[in-house]
Amino acid sequence: MPLVSVRQVADADFPTRWGHFRILGFEGTFNPVDPGRKPCESAVALVMGDIHALDASGQPVPPIIRIHSQCLTGDVFHSLRCDCHDQLHLALARIAAEGTGILLYEQQEGRGIGLMAKLRAYELQDQGLDTIEANEQLGYRADYREFELPAAILKHLGVKSVRLITNNPEKVSALEADGIKVAERISATIPTEPTFERYLQTKHEKMGHLVS
Repeated sequence: MPLVSVRQVADADFPTRWGHFRILGFEGTFNPVDPGRKPCESAVALVMGDIHALDASGQPVPPIIRIHSQCLTGDVFHSLRCDCHDQLHLALARIAAEGTGILLYEQQEGRGIGLMAKLRAYELQDQGLDTIEANEQLGYRADYREFELPAAILKHLGVKSVRLITNNPEKVSALEADGIKVAERISATIPTEPTFERYLQTKHEKMGHLVS
């Protein structure tokens, strides 16, 4: 899905329990050739500290980055059906510990199928299907995300190289394909819970996610 344009629509002060950020709003317009994808997508960037800092030799220090897809059930309600909430907090804590970094939060509920469809998929999972089988039975792909918008936002911010918090190799490949160097992959693995062991197993076995 080709990204046609990206524009910044907001930039505001954003104090949090992890520290002080700027919150930047972005909108990306896509060529709507995929019926499963909206022609316009939104994302926010939480930016902390100097993301263009230099090391002692004058070379840029790649900032820590997390690309996080919206998960109302996990991020807001602390659902134990997935690891999203804990990964979000892990990333915010790691950025705060470094004193600099970017959290990119994409409006991609349910890997792009939307909240109501995700809840319908939950129903099917209750009947024994895994997360991918449930999506496919509803007529969706396993994952609609392609990460062009995060890459475009990083370019807009002048970031050319990153240390990426992720277990998803596709995020690494997508950024590098768009010209963003991933200098380091930082594990996003969190302690598992019995309620989402199968979810993690499916991501590992069927989507190639790493386990460390």
